[in-house]
Amino acid sequence: MTYHEKQSDATRWIVHGERSIYESEWVRLSLVDVELPDGQRFDHHVVRMPAAAMSVVLDEQDRVLLMWRHRFVSDIWNWELPGGIVEEGEEPAQTAVREIEEETGYRAHSVEHLVTFQPRIGMLDCPHYVFLARRGECVGEPVEKTEMQRMEWVPLEEVPRLIKRGEIANSGTLVALLHVLAMGHVAAVSHGE
Repeated sequence: MTYHEKQSDATRWIVHGERSIYESEWVRLSLVDVELPDGQRFDHHVVRMPAAAMSVVLDEQDRVLLMWRHRFVSDIWNWELPGGIVEEGEEPAQTAVREIEEETGYRAHSVEHLVTFQPRIGMLDCPHYVFLARRGECVGEPVEKTEMQRMEWVPLEEVPRLIKRGEIANSGTLVALLHVLAMGHVAAVSHGE
């Protein structure tokens, strides 16, 4: 029995139905008819989006490849990792490799799955797959040149300062970089493992 199967039904919400109120290739907004454990029933807004994959690309000097990007929705500039939507028929690891090359011009020799998370689990269904890519090599110019102002190899030791200054605001980038720092993936790159 898995962890999720062991959980009590005492707090489980019951779904009675779902209806789409807007849908495109990028997003679906639905009203879900739910019932709380106490019997209260109401419509809950749910946003469903395609899965995304992103990568922490590390070199032998413990530097991470970051892109300085503008996000019009929140009108902010911030450092982000390469990543994008998992296309139909594509595995998340394939997406990670493809996005690294399209967005940065680097080709990853290997990718390792680190963590999967939901950025806003109570309202948004959009799995984010995070990968670690080691020893990428430059194979050309980025295909998607309009996606960033510049890219830099940033020492991992600088990441906490960038976060503190608000220069890393993207949830995927935050989760990915904090995971790498917390789990000690840096040493494996530094020692060639």
